[in-house]
Amino acid sequence: MLNKLRYPIIQAPMAGGISPVSLAKAISSSGGLGFLAAGYKTVEALEHEILEMQQGNDLFGVNLFVPQTDAVNEKELHAFMTVLQQDVGRELGKPMYSDDEWEGKLALVKKYKVPVASFTFGCPDKVLIEQLQVIGTYVIVTVTTVQEAKLAVSQGANAICLQGYEAGGHQASFENIDIENPLPLVALLRKVKEVVHIPIIVAGGIMNGEQIKQLLAEGADAVQLGTAFICCDESGANEVYRQALQSGEFASTKLTRAFTGRLARGLENAFVKNYSPVAPKAYPALHYVTQPIRKKAIAEKNAQVMSLWAGIGYQQIRPLPAKELFQLLVEEAGLE
Repeated sequence: MLNKLRYPIIQAPMAGGISPVSLAKAISSSGGLGFLAAGYKTVEALEHEILEMQQGNDLFGVNLFVPQTDAVNEKELHAFMTVLQQDVGRELGKPMYSDDEWEGKLALVKKYKVPVASFTFGCPDKVLIEQLQVIGTYVIVTVTTVQEAKLAVSQGANAICLQGYEAGGHQASFENIDIENPLPLVALLRKVKEVVHIPIIVAGGIMNGEQIKQLLAEGADAVQLGTAFICCDESGANEVYRQALQSGEFASTKLTRAFTGRLARGLENAFVKNYSPVAPKAYPALHYVTQPIRKKAIAEKNAQVMSLWAGIGYQQIRPLPAKELFQLLVEEAGLE
């Protein structure tokens, strides 16, 4: 599949409405691979997007969250909720488990024979991967370690997306664990290349063509960018989010569990600073707990309480139309 792309540049599937059909279409029509993010959407909403995406696009992807089965420490979770309630003074959501309508979304991928399917937070079993491949779907598994990469290969994945710790948004690790002594993306790629012989897509903090050129020279088959596209015209990011990324108000990013109970990288605002030290490992329960807080923060345009996902290179964001930015990346990387 990757050899069908005019350029080896992929738009990351960013859940929460950040990467709508308009962005995915712009990237696919420019010669890259546009992705729809199935995460947190209803089955009906995803079906509408797939149908819209199919109009004039032969090559695009859908990303799905593999259901989580981590045990949640209820005592820690409710203690954290008590702290939130006292400090924030706002209504909290109900902690609950959700498989993100896994079966319904898989059924759509099969029904519409989606060209590319990628998976986050785990690796589907061999049977499911083969079912997708039989109908012509190219299967990508997102991994963060050498061990995860090996497992994806053993289950029959067509390719892996190797995510470095530099990436914005959720870490795609198979288990909800802390990151100890993380390797920079280039070093991680070198280690994975030693043991994996299927195509490797790399992701994590990639913002410009020079980085793309370096990673392709190191042996990556393609690169995946998310943060770089957040401030494009076609992005679904709200204006407060866009301003936060560009204003210089926030000096750094941080990995935090404060919003969802799973490690994710975002701008280090007041909420991240205050609650990262005490947030429990409780995904997706904590995601639903903080959902009303995040929604109200958006309505009030309060960047200090919003989840502002961003990779470490966010200061290099260029607020351009997606096609224009894509072409710049192509030229900078020397791909033409």
